[in-house]
Amino acid sequence: MTQLRFDGRVAVITGGGRGLGRAHALLLASRGCRIVVNDPGVSMAGDTTGEGPAEALVAEIRAAGGEALANTDSVATPEGGRAIIAAALEAFGRIDILIHSAGNVRRGSLSDLAYEDFSAVLDVHLKGAYHVVREAFPHMLAQGYGRIVLTSSINGLYGKADNVTYSLCKAGFMGLSNTAAIEGQHANVRSNLIVPAAVTRMSEGIDTSRFPPMEPEQVAPMVAYLCHEDCEATGEMFVAMGGRLARARVAENAGLYRSEWSLEEVAAQIGGIREGGAALAFPPVPDGQLEHLLYGFKMIREG
Repeated sequence: MTQLRFDGRVAVITGGGRGLGRAHALLLASRGCRIVVNDPGVSMAGDTTGEGPAEALVAEIRAAGGEALANTDSVATPEGGRAIIAAALEAFGRIDILIHSAGNVRRGSLSDLAYEDFSAVLDVHLKGAYHVVREAFPHMLAQGYGRIVLTSSINGLYGKADNVTYSLCKAGFMGLSNTAAIEGQHANVRSNLIVPAAVTRMSEGIDTSRFPPMEPEQVAPMVAYLCHEDCEATGEMFVAMGGRLARARVAENAGLYRSEWSLEEVAAQIGGIREGGAALAFPPVPDGQLEHLLYGFKMIREG
């Protein structure tokens, strides 16, 4: 089997100093990729620490013969996003790969979560993703190549009690990634979501004692594939958990059609509305939203 390599490629990995980001950085670097490790080194509460995870990982990559640069800007502001991408351009002259793995968590129920905690998570996850994608995307389009991987979550797909902002942000990544995939499809710029499950410092407060082995290193190969030039997937979502790899999809059923519905008719036909007809999935690329509309138009015209 031919080894897949990244010689000549440049990757920016946010939250790259620890957890999932660290695993991605080490695998890509071992295959010849030049890495910008972005990690401000703060605690999960956002407090400054003296840990220096970005610098430590860069030293490890260099010691193994790789090329890497540490960056400690925050993704939470437009200025931070701009500085992170600028660091790659200044050091290596290009950006080919962007992995947004930076994250934090503020647990709380929908009824009780403080607005400050809502904003803290929104800034790092959802706004942070936009800040770095917005800065990297034009460069990828101009060079005719790019790979974007945003780190979603099963909480984004299915929701989770006492984790409302995290779930909201992770679900929001779908719209950002799909838009990048659609707008980048003619410039060989591909964008996908990874939906990982791994035990990291973000698992603090969760009883993981009965979990099977779920290491970040078990997620990294799927992410690395999505970053490779051989990857043709775009606008898709991939699950990676403890060795299980799979594709996740947004799906709908064909449903029922009537030119007019009364409230009582909806109530009487709710079974068919929920489950009737063929199962449908409209891939975002090349134009899933248009395919969705055209399918509906066809039902209307055929009556």
